[in-house]
Amino acid sequence: MTEKSFPSPYGQKPAAAAEGWKDLYAYNLVFQENRREVEEAKFWFCDSQHWPTVTKPFETIGFEFAVSCLGQYNSRHLLIPPANGIEFRIHNGYVFMSPVGVPETEIAARVPEFMARAGHYFQNWDGLLAKWQDKIRGTIDELGALSFEALPDAVPLEDVTSGKGLGPNDELLGNFDKLISLTYRAWQYHFEFLNLGYVAYLDFFSFCKEVFPGIPDQAVAKMVQGVDMELFRPDDELKRLAKLAVELGVDGHFGNTEDPEATLAAIGAAAGGAEWLAAWTEAKDPWFNFTVGNGFYAHDKYWLDHLELPLGYIADYIVRVQNGVGIDRPVAELIAERDRITEEYSELLSPEQLAAFQGKLGLARQVYPYVENHNFYIEHWTMGVFWRKARQLSKMLSEAGFWPEANDMFYLRRDEVRETLFDYVTGWAVGAPAIGPDYWPAEVARRRVIVDALSEERPQPALNTPPAVITEPFTLMLWGITSDQIKNWLGDSDAPEGEFRGMAASSGVAEGPARVISSSDQLSEVQEGDILVAPVTAPSWGPIFGKIRATVTDIGGMMSHAAIVCREYGMPAVTGTGTASAQIRTGQWLRVDGNNGTVTIVDDHGAGQDVAGLAHEHDLALAPAAAAQLDAVLAESSHA
Repeated sequence: MTEKSFPSPYGQKPAAAAEGWKDLYAYNLVFQENRREVEEAKFWFCDSQHWPTVTKPFETIGFEFAVSCLGQYNSRHLLIPPANGIEFRIHNGYVFMSPVGVPETEIAARVPEFMARAGHYFQNWDGLLAKWQDKIRGTIDELGALSFEALPDAVPLEDVTSGKGLGPNDELLGNFDKLISLTYRAWQYHFEFLNLGYVAYLDFFSFCKEVFPGIPDQAVAKMVQGVDMELFRPDDELKRLAKLAVELGVDGHFGNTEDPEATLAAIGAAAGGAEWLAAWTEAKDPWFNFTVGNGFYAHDKYWLDHLELPLGYIADYIVRVQNGVGIDRPVAELIAERDRITEEYSELLSPEQLAAFQGKLGLARQVYPYVENHNFYIEHWTMGVFWRKARQLSKMLSEAGFWPEANDMFYLRRDEVRETLFDYVTGWAVGAPAIGPDYWPAEVARRRVIVDALSEERPQPALNTPPAVITEPFTLMLWGITSDQIKNWLGDSDAPEGEFRGMAASSGVAEGPARVISSSDQLSEVQEGDILVAPVTAPSWGPIFGKIRATVTDIGGMMSHAAIVCREYGMPAVTGTGTASAQIRTGQWLRVDGNNGTVTIVDDHGAGQDVAGLAHEHDLALAPAAAAQLDAVLAESSHA
């Protein structure tokens, strides 16, 4: 065991205003005092990659469903030999996880079971995936058909005379149950293919490490890059609309994108506007079911509900198109690099090794797109519909007096919402006031204070004593939690002052001014030529990747969303730095080395200054193309 340890969850006190925070969550989601010996024997890490902020009581549905279903497929469906599921707890409002390994004595027995189950999917991938598409789209349609309306003063006469025998209260309660069960069903579908995608890549990765001693992780990752992914389709649609706007001459009507109605009306009234609006309408369904967050929070903003977001991104793309700047992902270059690396390594193999290499690579490339595509269908599309329906229910109960604000329901657990809904229908049925309006307003106010207090403090990166070596493959690949990373968290890193070390997630070297972003609401602050520094990025941040030069995150491994997306955009990235977003300040000049996994503060004097001005001070550090692009955009901004 390592000499140093992280704090025990039993030794950390919350802020004074957050006392009693455990009462907000279900008993099985928090560390219980009578389980102290058991819980302190485990190593827990904070999953800030998926849940970077405090989780309100209703929002626990995200990690409960996701992590439960992940484990279900590992341990019950596929019987993956070395990995079961992941335990999870909430501590001071943040989500912590602890992977559950398989005892070594049981691994061998699982191998033939896994081969039969996974082999069936690998051999029938395309057909089963097409069936999956039908299943998930059908589930989304069922979710979309749900509605939460206030109960009427009287049951319609035709319901009585027809002998229906049921009231609208039956449908209301049933719709809530369906909202939960359908979402749980979607999350089971989510992992039907996802873990297989990771397994296929891990198998290829392990083979490469064995036959090519010393091969960089990035070289392995590059062999599967450049594939077509539906996750990039929303961003591609914005680029297509930007080009079409310039082509049709309606590009001058994007100066007020904060008012979508006025913007769309002006476009519609212009020559060529009808054609553009038709393309816009076609793109909205389904590609605007996309959030700038990650889909796990009720406050995440979806393009479909906030049309100013896609319109604003289109406006940015229009400026670049007008200035002759390419806005498309460098797919051809990625494929050329992929093929070059693959060929070079193939030449080192014997005929027998080459056959195995080609088979494993072919499978990895076939299944790799799903590793990201699931994100669009579940986190974005399914959860977008889920949150839309949940907000409708919360607003209906707010108008019935249960809480003052339209979205206050999210301070309740989902079991409490079910009880509240029954309270509502009971009051309606007996003709007497419900109890909730006299109970929930004060309780919601108490919980809001607690959540706000918890949100004031950053969580510990981990809890308890870590193992000497991290070996669990999903922990390494997805979260980038390595033994070196743990040393960084514990302050044992030998990195010089001003340098941060992490995962070399996407190759290349870039310099530029830091832009520290802590939430998606700050994306509008990102300027041309910035180095994005964030606790974690979301795949939906693609529209800003055309502006920035590199990405730095606190958490994430080679198969994290941030790493995959940056590679597909041909952008340097260092993930899993641990604390970069907390220690780097906006305006500091950074050098990001995505080949070696280092981030260096080159110049500190610009911290807090205008980053565009700072960029010009360092123009000599820019690649010529990047400098020209920056100058063109700045000139356009100056002209405007």
